[in-house]
Amino acid sequence: MSWGYHLMLDCRAGSKEKIKSEENIRSFIKELVDKIEMVAYGDPMVAHFATHDPDKAGYSFCQMIETSNISGHFVDKNGNFYIDVFSCKPYNVELVKEIAMGFFRPEHIRWSFIERDA
Repeated sequence: MSWGYHLMLDCRAGSKEKIKSEENIRSFIKELVDKIEMVAYGDPMVAHFATHDPDKAGYSFCQMIETSNISGHFVDKNGNFYIDVFSCKPYNVELVKEIAMGFFRPEHIRWSFIERDA
C-alpha cells in the first residue's frame, strides 16, 4: 500500500472565460472535493497571481483537505492550467479529469499519476 496518491494534470487551451472566473474556480474546487469524497479543511485560498508577467498571470488556488491538498494555477493568456491532487486517501483519477474537463474545457489533458512512499 502506498502512503499517498498524486495526480498531476497539465491542461492546454482551456476556456479563457472559465479559467478567469474566480467563481467558476471556487465551484470547481467544491464539486471536486465532494465528488472524490474528500473533506475540505477550511475554505480554499484563491488569488490572482503573477500580474507583473502577462505570460504567467492567472488564478492560483490551494484547498487543504484532511488527507493533504489540491492545488492549481491557471494562465490567463493562453488558457493553460495545471492541477495537482495529492492525498493519502485513494480517489478516482478518471473522475478528477472529467470534472476538470467539464469546468474548464481544455483542448488536451496530459496527466501523470504516481503512488508515493518514503
